[in-house]
Amino acid sequence: MWDKLALILLVVGGINWGLVGLFELDLVAWMFGGAASIISRIIYILVAISAVWCISFLFRRDSIADSRA
Repeated sequence: MWDKLALILLVVGGINWGLVGLFELDLVAWMFGGAASIISRIIYILVAISAVWCISFLFRRDSIADSRA
């Protein structure tokens, strides 16, 4: 469950960074009242925590796909 949540948050963060790079549009900041708003900052922090969590995927012996089988 935590792995999937972390991956979802990373996808949100990746799409947001893609929009920033392509169109200079920070969707999270736009939706929640600016990059300095507390909700935007919480989302940025959750995405960062998710990235740190997903680093563990590189060192696991079994992959996520193997654990389903």
